[in-house]
Amino acid sequence: MAEKTTAEKAAAGETAPPPATQADKRRAAAARDETWAEVFVVSDGTGETAADTVRAAMLQFHARWRMRTFPDVRSAAQARTVIEAASKNRALVVFTVVNREAAQVLRDHGAALGVPCVDLIGPLIANIAEHLKAEPRHEPGLLHGFSDAYFKRIEAVEFAVRHDDGANMHTIHGADIVLTGVSRTSKTPLSMYLAQRGYKTGNVPLVPGVDPPRQLLEMNPKKVFGLIGDVENLSAMRRARARSMGGTPYHHYADSQTIARELDESLRLFRARGWRWIDISNRAVEENASKILELMQGFRGATA
Repeated sequence: MAEKTTAEKAAAGETAPPPATQADKRRAAAARDETWAEVFVVSDGTGETAADTVRAAMLQFHARWRMRTFPDVRSAAQARTVIEAASKNRALVVFTVVNREAAQVLRDHGAALGVPCVDLIGPLIANIAEHLKAEPRHEPGLLHGFSDAYFKRIEAVEFAVRHDDGANMHTIHGADIVLTGVSRTSKTPLSMYLAQRGYKTGNVPLVPGVDPPRQLLEMNPKKVFGLIGDVENLSAMRRARARSMGGTPYHHYADSQTIARELDESLRLFRARGWRWIDISNRAVEENASKILELMQGFRGATA
């Protein structure tokens, strides 16, 4: 049978599509980017307050999104630049700016360019001013300025880094909070989050077949919080961890029965030492941190 000509193949739809051009690739990349929601956080300080609020709100949605933070925005020119960038990226703008001129530019220029803007702090300040019958200061950056609280957070973060994963146990007694639990129970993320809140936090792993460190056992029980989790979730996380380390994902480290035994042993330890504990399963780091702080402040009983 004679081989078809190129023209015949084209007519039959059998030819390969032409190679993608750079323009095609850019259009494809743009199409992928459109599936991500953009949120611009604008602040006259660090942006931490607004960023935390946005993260909390986004937990309510199953959506792909990304956040860009614009700190120290204190002039109309800076505000105009942010709005123009948001317009190009089709972003939602969330701001905590107390400078009246800059805040007004965000609102007005945003409306002119069709950029949705959310003022997190302006309406609250106005309502408080009305309630107190007082004039607000309109000074930017007060919350996260170089106050005692700021330096306390820096010190807490440094402590958490030095006392991560059982390191430097000889100085763990200086902690406000010590987290302990078996592998993959979110000890490090929780420690770092609590440190950002100003709490000196250390974390100590519980290793099967190894006695807990003496320094941990000597801690004030009110400062120690145990972490437990769902067996299947921990197994999945351990398998992923094993793969990332180049090991087999079905090693006994990730075995469900092994994990169940470890959790039982850890609970016996928590009860014996009088330590309170929480179940981290299906909760965000922020939620678990709140549970720990509630327990520490005496709002709940032994578990949460």
